[in-house]
Amino acid sequence: KPTVSKTEIREKLAKMYKVTPDVVFVFGFKTNFGGGKSTGFALIYDTLDLAKKFEPKHRLARHGLYEKKRPTRKQRKERKNRMKKVRGTKKSKVGAA
Repeated sequence: KPTVSKTEIREKLAKMYKVTPDVVFVFGFKTNFGGGKSTGFALIYDTLDLAKKFEPKHRLARHGLYEKKRPTRKQRKERKNRMKKVRGTKKSKVGAA
Protein backbone atom coordinates (compact mmCIF):
# COMPACT_ATOMS: atom_id res chain seq x y z
CA LYS A 1 0.00 0.00 0.00
CA PRO A 2 1.42 3.44 -0.89
CA THR A 3 1.76 6.41 1.45
CA VAL A 4 -1.54 8.14 2.23
CA SER A 5 -1.93 11.34 0.20
CA LYS A 6 -2.05 14.75 1.87
CA THR A 7 -5.48 15.46 0.37
CA GLU A 8 -6.83 12.29 1.98
CA ILE A 9 -5.37 13.33 5.34
CA ARG A 10 -6.88 16.82 4.94
CA GLU A 11 -10.31 15.34 4.28
CA LYS A 12 -10.07 12.96 7.26
CA LEU A 13 -8.97 15.76 9.60
CA ALA A 14 -11.72 18.03 8.27
CA LYS A 15 -14.33 15.38 8.96
CA MET A 16 -12.85 14.69 12.41
CA TYR A 17 -12.96 18.36 13.43
CA LYS A 18 -16.18 19.17 11.51
CA VAL A 19 -14.66 21.82 9.23
CA THR A 20 -14.25 22.16 5.47
CA PRO A 21 -11.02 20.75 3.96
CA ASP A 22 -10.00 24.16 2.55
CA VAL A 23 -9.09 25.50 6.03
CA VAL A 24 -6.90 22.47 6.88
CA PHE A 25 -3.21 22.82 6.01
CA VAL A 26 -1.06 19.68 6.33
CA PHE A 27 2.72 19.68 5.88
CA GLY A 28 6.04 18.36 7.14
CA PHE A 29 5.42 14.63 6.77
CA LYS A 30 8.18 12.16 7.55
CA THR A 31 7.67 8.50 6.74
CA ASN A 32 9.35 6.07 9.12
CA PHE A 33 11.89 3.64 7.73
CA GLY A 34 10.08 0.73 6.13
CA GLY A 35 6.88 2.75 5.83
CA GLY A 36 3.82 1.83 7.83
CA LYS A 37 3.84 5.05 9.83
CA SER A 38 4.16 8.74 8.96
CA THR A 39 4.22 11.73 11.26
CA GLY A 40 3.39 15.25 10.19
CA PHE A 41 1.86 18.53 11.16
CA ALA A 42 -1.46 20.20 10.44
CA LEU A 43 -3.02 23.60 11.10
CA ILE A 44 -6.77 24.20 11.09
CA TYR A 45 -8.02 27.76 10.75
CA ASP A 46 -11.43 29.18 11.66
CA THR A 47 -11.88 30.86 8.28
CA LEU A 48 -10.16 30.92 4.91
CA ASP A 49 -9.40 34.64 5.40
CA LEU A 50 -7.40 33.87 8.55
CA ALA A 51 -5.56 31.11 6.72
CA LYS A 52 -4.62 33.54 3.94
CA LYS A 53 -3.44 36.03 6.56
CA PHE A 54 -1.18 33.69 8.55
CA GLU A 55 -0.08 30.90 6.22
CA PRO A 56 3.20 31.33 4.32
CA LYS A 57 2.85 32.00 0.61
CA HIS A 58 4.37 28.68 -0.48
CA ARG A 59 1.78 26.71 1.49
CA LEU A 60 -1.04 28.81 0.05
CA ALA A 61 0.37 28.15 -3.42
CA ARG A 62 0.15 24.40 -2.79
CA HIS A 63 -3.57 24.86 -2.15
CA GLY A 64 -3.95 27.05 -5.22
CA LEU A 65 -4.80 30.16 -3.17
CA TYR A 66 -1.75 32.21 -4.17
CA GLU A 67 -0.06 32.80 -7.51
CA LYS A 68 3.35 34.46 -7.59
CA LYS A 69 3.61 37.08 -10.31
CA ARG A 70 6.89 36.45 -12.12
CA PRO A 71 8.19 38.97 -14.64
CA THR A 72 8.88 37.58 -18.08
CA ARG A 73 12.37 36.46 -18.99
CA LYS A 74 12.86 39.54 -21.15
CA GLN A 75 11.82 41.88 -18.32
CA ARG A 76 14.26 40.18 -15.92
CA LYS A 77 17.11 40.52 -18.41
CA GLU A 78 16.31 44.18 -19.14
CA ARG A 79 16.26 44.94 -15.40
CA LYS A 80 19.59 43.17 -14.92
CA ASN A 81 21.19 45.16 -17.73
CA ARG A 82 19.80 48.46 -16.39
CA MET A 83 21.25 47.64 -12.97
CA LYS A 84 24.69 46.99 -14.48
CA LYS A 85 24.88 50.64 -15.55
CA VAL A 86 24.32 51.98 -12.00
CA ARG A 87 26.65 51.69 -9.02
CA GLY A 88 26.12 51.63 -5.26
CA THR A 89 22.87 52.16 -3.40
CA LYS A 90 21.11 53.62 -6.45
CA LYS A 91 20.71 50.05 -7.77
CA SER A 92 17.62 49.50 -5.64
CA LYS A 93 15.91 52.50 -7.24
CA VAL A 94 16.75 51.19 -10.73
CA GLY A 95 15.27 47.78 -9.89
CA ALA A 96 11.97 49.29 -8.76
CA ALA A 97 11.57 51.42 -11.87
